[in-house]
Amino acid sequence: MTCQTYNLFVLSVIMIYFGRTANSLNLAQLEDDIDKLKADFNSSHSDVADGGPIFIEKLKNWTGQSNEKKIILSQIVSMYLEMFENTDQSKPHIKHISEELCTLRDSLSDGVKKVKDIMDLAKLQMTDLRIQRKAANELFIVLQKLVDPPSLKRKRNQPQRRCNC
Repeated sequence: MTCQTYNLFVLSVIMIYFGRTANSLNLAQLEDDIDKLKADFNSSHSDVADGGPIFIEKLKNWTGQSNEKKIILSQIVSMYLEMFENTDQSKPHIKHISEELCTLRDSLSDGVKKVKDIMDLAKLQMTDLRIQRKAANELFIVLQKLVDPPSLKRKRNQPQRRCNC
């Protein structure tokens, strides 16, 4: 399989993954549309395999809980939507895939926000003295969140005990 085919395969996986939760997706139609998209991009071209897959390798690193996977999948969906911004939207299959991806992106708004938070953190200039001062002020709170044992936190369903003094 070529790299472009891998990417389109990932698109198929995303559609199927969310199709199970958002039963509104017509997977048979999407598969046909993705096959047309592969033809549009000539995804069997030999240079597509250079460098390996771009999304599938990233997905392998996100094997945790469903919520964790939604973070990376939301970013991948956004990347596909960016790709479709530069394609001929007059083609029905491209328009259909784009619409379905927009629907999926909207259902992943929490994941999109988390990705944005991560990207914002990556942009922080940690050599900036003002940023360093702020970071120093927040360090203890961050460490508390990292080491605060869950057993000490009151569970939601447990009523708070009142003193009957």
